Amino acid sequence: MKFGDFAIGQVFKTKSFKVTKNDIMRFAGEFDPQYMHLDEEKAKQGRFNGIIASGIHTISISFKLWIEEGIYGDDVIAGTQMNNIKFIKPVYPGDELNTIVEVIDKKEKTETGIITVLLSTYNDKKEKVFEGDLSVLVKQ
Repeated sequence: MKFGDFAIGQVFKTKSFKVTKNDIMRFAGEFDPQYMHLDEEKAKQGRFNGIIASGIHTISISFKLWIEEGIYGDDVIAGTQMNNIKFIKPVYPGDELNTIVEVIDKKEKTETGIITVLLSTYNDKKEKVFEGDLSVLVKQ
């Protein structure tokens, strides 16, 4: 979609993605090698009672789900910023995530515009696990 096709208040819902223990451990092993993501025994003794996904992994899944909807298509130029990042609840193996995306701001520029969306990600129990604003530069 081009800049002019977006409207503040517009809402999109993504498909879902089931998070596996293998996904969590593979991502964390490369990008966030902390015990709560990799060491099952130590994680069971911690505050989350088991392995949880990295917050960065949760952002990545949320972004993946949004991008796979194809709304930006080839009209997206680049991301410009992320703000107000909140990890609300842990993501566990077996959780199925989906993201609600709301257009919250538009700023017109010469030949482009900046669209800001609020990504709100939920697990299959309808509990919000993540929230954050994402701004992207798109064609007019």
